[in-house]
Amino acid sequence: MIKVGITGGDTKVAGEIIRLLLNHPDVDLKWIQSERCAGTPVCDVHKGLIGECDTVVVDKPVWDEIDVLFNCFHTGTARDFLDSVRDETRGIKIIDLSGDYRMAAEDNEYVYGLPELNRKTMVRGATRVANPGAFAIAVELALLPLARNLLVNGDIHVTAVSGDPLLADNVKLYKALSHSHEAEIEQTLRMLQASFSSRVEMVPVLGGLSRGLIAAVYLDCPLSINEIRRLYDDYYSDHSFTFVADKQVDLKDVANTNKCILHLEKHDTRLLVTSVIDSMLKGSAGTAVHNMNLLFGLSERTGLAIKPSAL
Repeated sequence: MIKVGITGGDTKVAGEIIRLLLNHPDVDLKWIQSERCAGTPVCDVHKGLIGECDTVVVDKPVWDEIDVLFNCFHTGTARDFLDSVRDETRGIKIIDLSGDYRMAAEDNEYVYGLPELNRKTMVRGATRVANPGAFAIAVELALLPLARNLLVNGDIHVTAVSGDPLLADNVKLYKALSHSHEAEIEQTLRMLQASFSSRVEMVPVLGGLSRGLIAAVYLDCPLSINEIRRLYDDYYSDHSFTFVADKQVDLKDVANTNKCILHLEKHDTRLLVTSVIDSMLKGSAGTAVHNMNLLFGLSERTGLAIKPSAL
């Protein structure tokens, strides 16, 4: 059994990870840490866990009890925390859910945790993984097959809508043309296509949805739609959660799953790729558990064969 600890256990993403791990056959969830909620039953912190989890949140991590840590502290505080416990966590694998380690740097030992890009690196002995951002995951999965074939040779335009349940009957722009995930996406594309030097211009939108993210990604591409489809089918043929659909896709196609579904259209010289994911699962907690499976040599789908909720 994989012994797991969670820091920042009062966060929304921690709640999603807990729900997944409670049904994971190879996991022993040892503790969930949060100073703010210490002493509180987990089911009082995260809704829907009454009768599922009787664990009480702890104040301090117990490092010698775990094999892997899901660090759920927010961007800006995660790095300070992990730096402060570097000695205590030397023999522990870490999956960081913040944005503090996603960008490559000389002193950054974290692997960028997009399984469809870095699966081999994680399987072959990685111990530190930086989980990608949700907008980045949706857009990167829309573009990886093109980058591998050196076909991303102009600016990329993205309009993406992500759910925010606090915005009932409302929408708003979210860091349009200045979102940190733009640089994250550009870095990822250069991993496959070193010659990529264009820009990702993204207009993220937050809307009154409970969960989910849809991205419309378009760019110039000289190939026919049939040639493009073959590239996508080839790239994702041995990946467990990304699929190409013949029909238009929407958020109900992926709700409460770890899937990404893509749809391809050609409009004159432009390729339009629609990408849909569940923002809290494939966009966050699901990918984190997928990464854990890879780090420990498990089947990728273990604990993630979740029933779609769409009727």
